[in-house]
Amino acid sequence: FLPVDLRIRSEQLGIPRSIAVNPQSHATQLQPYDNITKMNLLLSSASSASAASSSRACCSTVIGRTVRRSALMSFLLPLGTMTSSHSIRPVSAFAAAAAAASSSGGSSISSGSGGGISMPPLTSVADHLPLAQKCMTYIDSSPDPYHCVQTTADILESKGFVELEEAAPYKDRVEAGGKYYFTKNKSTIVAFAVGDRYRPGNGFKIIGGHTDSPNLKVKPRSKRSGGSGSVQLAVECYGGGLWHTWFDRDLGISGRVLVRHAETGIVEQRLIKIDRAIVRIPNLAIHLQTAKEREAFAVNKEDHLQPILAMEVKRALSGGGGGSRDDDDDDGNAHSGDAADGSGKKKREAKTEKDGWTEYQEPILLDIIASELNVEKSAIADFELNLFDVQRASLGGAKSEFIHCARLDNLASCFLALRGLVEHVDGSGLEDDEEISLIALFDHEEVGSSSTTGAGSPIMAEAVRRISSALNAGDGDPDLYASALAKSFVLSVDQAHAVHPNYASKHEKGHMPLMNNGMVIKRNSNQRYATNGITGFIVRECARLAGLPPVQEFVVRNDCGCGSTIGPIISTATGIRAIDMGCPQLSMHSIRETMGVSDLTHGVALFRSFFKNFREVDKSISR
Repeated sequence: FLPVDLRIRSEQLGIPRSIAVNPQSHATQLQPYDNITKMNLLLSSASSASAASSSRACCSTVIGRTVRRSALMSFLLPLGTMTSSHSIRPVSAFAAAAAAASSSGGSSISSGSGGGISMPPLTSVADHLPLAQKCMTYIDSSPDPYHCVQTTADILESKGFVELEEAAPYKDRVEAGGKYYFTKNKSTIVAFAVGDRYRPGNGFKIIGGHTDSPNLKVKPRSKRSGGSGSVQLAVECYGGGLWHTWFDRDLGISGRVLVRHAETGIVEQRLIKIDRAIVRIPNLAIHLQTAKEREAFAVNKEDHLQPILAMEVKRALSGGGGGSRDDDDDDGNAHSGDAADGSGKKKREAKTEKDGWTEYQEPILLDIIASELNVEKSAIADFELNLFDVQRASLGGAKSEFIHCARLDNLASCFLALRGLVEHVDGSGLEDDEEISLIALFDHEEVGSSSTTGAGSPIMAEAVRRISSALNAGDGDPDLYASALAKSFVLSVDQAHAVHPNYASKHEKGHMPLMNNGMVIKRNSNQRYATNGITGFIVRECARLAGLPPVQEFVVRNDCGCGSTIGPIISTATGIRAIDMGCPQLSMHSIRETMGVSDLTHGVALFRSFFKNFREVDKSISR
């Protein structure tokens, strides 16, 4: 049986009804249908209807070789492509239709919140949409640094990159023409490709970014006392978020969980992503606010940002009032008074032995984690969890020229760095390359980078030293190492501030970057950014050689404070020249941010040009 709307749709597209009913079982028969574009339109309609009835969407994975199919296939394959081992990936109706319109010379269509086809063409940016869709999927798959690193590693491995163990020597493992990556704490990742013509002492072309974003993290003791009939989680603010934007949002939970296997004694790291509205931070009704409170939304981060997980178990199950969570045992089982079956005392005696950790965790949260990971609750040894907005990335604007998404700062830069490296390698970029092309995506930038996994750690300097030594037959010649540092260069890529039309006065009048107008070089004479005249020229020249529009410039106003990022930190720690730059965006550090779709295209083109042309540009500058 095929629903009427899908039957009409399949007939309009000329797709046999037998295929439309079960497209996943007719993969080979879909080849003739305009590169699957038509079928994607059908599938997107079906998936939209299916999503409306779905009440639960979540996933978990072991940190390791498990491939995150949706993000991986979205990154690797053209819109609507499939392979023998993967079913067709339904993309949004708008993106598929825009691609179809672009290829046929016809007009495109716009997207509504339901993801369906709503009206005839408006877009003029269809050429940018396939890349934008891949970026959106990458970010949706990466609600925290652990998932970002896992998603990135999966893509790298699919492109032939080999993982290096941190504790193992690199000698005899790294060679010219090779592609490698390593991780640190599963929240920082470094990937590099060695040019076929590499010689010891040659430099590193580096693109750096960061995997973390401001969010609310579950505290080490997640159980929160408070009463008022609700079960809440204790959370901590991470970074400098616009916390008022976290109110009245549908929030999921993701992160890393340590699972102890009693039989073997092994503690396994597991990723968890509960991709549904499991917690929420509600606003206070306007009727309960004073006139002064209505004038300005003031948030007490300790009292007002604690999310609601559930109603009290006894109240929710019985529908009655009274009682408190103090009458519950550590598993959330009510036992005030005598149980109807006389087993209340036995339940109290059967409580899990206290271990100094479990008794301080919210029992309902542990139940959910155990269910998601399919383990016993007693096997959960620890976790590092954060909240995230479950609303997925979307295209916006009258011509779909914007991406509205969480964590654009700075996962958009991570995506562009990864994409730039992969395309450089795929495009035979290593054949004539005399250097090493490297990307480094660090954790903890939002809190200062001073950690074992931040840009202020020895990771960058050690990577240059160990790789250089391995390629020099294990000889860690300090002179060759110093030569490599002098020939190296870092693009510190972090999102930039686009001019806000409602607050244009906040920008310096001569430096007002626009979205969809190319990437932005960030400068500050007080060294909050690493850019100087030489490094700025090198990037502008790489953009010119790629045929890109002139790179934009950003300088903060004299009466306004200036942020910073990893560029100055890396330069201070290693002595490598650096520049700070990024794509312009609005609403930085909001739970939902905005950037231009064409800036992604510009970013990939610039990074490819950097990997290809940096050495010649650098040689052209007199010493």
